Amino acid sequence: MIDSSIQNLNANSDAVAAESRVKKWITEFVIGFNLCPFARQEFDQGNIRFKVSASHSSEELLAALTSEFELLESNREIETSILIVVDHLADFLDYCDFIDVANSLLFELNFEGHYQIAGFHPEYQFANTQAGDAENYTNRSPYPLLHILREDSVENAVKNHPDASNIPNTNIERMNGIGAKSLSELFSKF
Repeated sequence: MIDSSIQNLNANSDAVAAESRVKKWITEFVIGFNLCPFARQEFDQGNIRFKVSASHSSEELLAALTSEFELLESNREIETSILIVVDHLADFLDYCDFIDVANSLLFELNFEGHYQIAGFHPEYQFANTQAGDAENYTNRSPYPLLHILREDSVENAVKNHPDASNIPNTNIERMNGIGAKSLSELFSKF
């Protein structure tokens, strides 16, 4: 009985630490560098749900993802959900394969057009880049993340932003201006 209690305490402590790291990354990196001009308002208003998943398999993670979709469906006060994956998908290629499966799940659950999944990973690498290129940091995070966004909210945000189509290019320029070495050093703090 005591061993089980200690394991649960450690798991809860690890989950709190993981969520804290992701929140620090959002405030200091995503908001700090204005990589997503829409993030500050939702973060400051507490409209982002953070859920740490200790899933060890893709099946378990798909179940956790399904639960997040269902929660968002039933609670419009939650604007977006970030599923933090701490024990699975450490390999970026496995993560990419899982994103494809997750998008298929979105379709199977009839949530296509309602939600979209944005991907972030510690080893994120865009096509036609080198692993160490600065621009990859626009989508690098402390853990593999599945960021579930409401499609209508994304459309409204893009519609109301003066230059939404240029956000990715601006972010790439910003990251390249900072440089891969500085970004790697900064990122090691998360």
